[in-house]
Amino acid sequence: MATAGPTIRPLPRQRRRKGGLGWLSLAVAALFLVPVASVLFSLTRSGDGTWSHLVSTVLPEYLFNTAVLVAGVAVGVPVIGAGTAWLVTMCRFPGRRFFEWALILPLAVPAYVMAYAYTDFLQPAGPVQTLLREVTGLSYREYWFPEVRSLGGAVAMLVLVLYPYVYLLARTAFLDQSVCALDVSRTLGCGPWASFFRVALPLARPAIIAGTALALMETLADFGTVSFFGVPNFTTGIVRAWIAFGDRTTAGQLSSILLIFVFLVLLLETRSRGRAQFHHATNRYQRLPGRRLGGLAAAAAFLACLLPLVLGFLLPAIVLLAMAIEAGDSQFGTRYLELVANSVTLATLTALLAVGLATLMTYARRLEGTPAVQVANRLAAMGYAIPGTIIAVGVLVPFAAFDNTLDAWLRAHLGISSGLLLTGSVAALIFAYLVRFLAVSLNTIEAGLAKIRPSMDDAARALGARPLGMLARVHAPMMWPTLLTAGLMVFVDVMKELPATLVMRPFNFDTLAVQAHNFAADERLTEAATPALTIVAVGIPPVILLSRAIARGRPGRKGSAAVEAGTLAD
Repeated sequence: MATAGPTIRPLPRQRRRKGGLGWLSLAVAALFLVPVASVLFSLTRSGDGTWSHLVSTVLPEYLFNTAVLVAGVAVGVPVIGAGTAWLVTMCRFPGRRFFEWALILPLAVPAYVMAYAYTDFLQPAGPVQTLLREVTGLSYREYWFPEVRSLGGAVAMLVLVLYPYVYLLARTAFLDQSVCALDVSRTLGCGPWASFFRVALPLARPAIIAGTALALMETLADFGTVSFFGVPNFTTGIVRAWIAFGDRTTAGQLSSILLIFVFLVLLLETRSRGRAQFHHATNRYQRLPGRRLGGLAAAAAFLACLLPLVLGFLLPAIVLLAMAIEAGDSQFGTRYLELVANSVTLATLTALLAVGLATLMTYARRLEGTPAVQVANRLAAMGYAIPGTIIAVGVLVPFAAFDNTLDAWLRAHLGISSGLLLTGSVAALIFAYLVRFLAVSLNTIEAGLAKIRPSMDDAARALGARPLGMLARVHAPMMWPTLLTAGLMVFVDVMKELPATLVMRPFNFDTLAVQAHNFAADERLTEAATPALTIVAVGIPPVILLSRAIARGRPGRKGSAAVEAGTLAD
């Protein structure tokens, strides 16, 4: 029997000060905010008349199409993502274990690749309409068929690709929920559906809203799908103003409006939570019981999980494979190997730099934890909420100004020219990638480092280890799977990134994403299948790894942090 004893209060910690790692976090945050400041500064400048022309002609259409895309994704993504996450987590039916990881696979398919596949599949010369004409005996235009290259088609493509964001976070939230809360709801007379809508869904609401916000930000950032489907919105307008009109000021002003859309999404996500807080009332977790389904219920659950998987991954993958085999990229050879090398080089360099910076910044927060360092880390991670077109404009404007100023000074004083030192190389492109995707590695590494107990730090310090030595010899070996996962996720995101690459790539420097876009823009869909299929194949292993990591993270599972904490408490 436990007896009462004197309360032992921990000694107050010394006031933390910013060291070298803390200043690194501040410097990275300041540097990564340059693109945002550059875009917002464009609002104070006057263009050459293009802006007034856009306002009077296409700006209302941009606003309407962007609003419809956001509204459609905001409805479709949580319905599919949260619904399938609940089924595979809390129900038992044939194929459940397969769907647990397979439902994430659409995350490996870029939305523009999905658009290419469905256009070939549903076009008048495609297999669906050809079969329809053979069965009915009707000729083309004698029957009604939905047009995939439309605003509604763009919404459908984005929903099928982006629902895994909600699925991942919702499934994690359902796995983390205590069985006790569900049992209490059953004792109060709630059936399975009532428990889901009145208990499980409200508890998972923060995760579902966060996943939906991520999907909406990706919707605002999309360029390939809306461009290929001929749906004018802000991203297509930005690229058109930059490349077709050569008007940087107008591109920056359009980017500013789109940036306001992004901030509104973030504000709505924050305001929707309000002051509500969600905590576990116990550190004792039971095995999730799982309701075994049978008959029609099992068949309905199976179909509910199968449909988004087929439409979001299997069908596009099969179509792309068939197109690539039939008449793939005619440049498959030396030129194709060059494209693969360019894509892999950019993705690898960005992944290494992102993981390195994120590790140092996360470690600075762990060691110092000052408010300034915490704010700096959050500001540096804000780039993930900003579309690639905005980042491209925000990077190119100051970098071009630097190149021009340096070149003018060298010509005046030394008689030599520096040329396009930054904007003419991959340096600016990699910097844009880092601004866009640092948050992916930062959040992943923060979660992994948080699982290492502070007592490990104290023990290492007692043995004379310095901060960087402790990171290299203690923490890094313990969290290498997390570092690998963070690197793979950034690698895949860079492989898929299109708008920033399209705007910022050096001359005669193409990637798989650009090659697929160029083929599709020329209506050469069968040739676009080869680079598109390669991008999909590269993205499959990381998403499977991510699914397994989520399954191992269930509190109450042997070896999990929650179980260890509960054991120590006992």
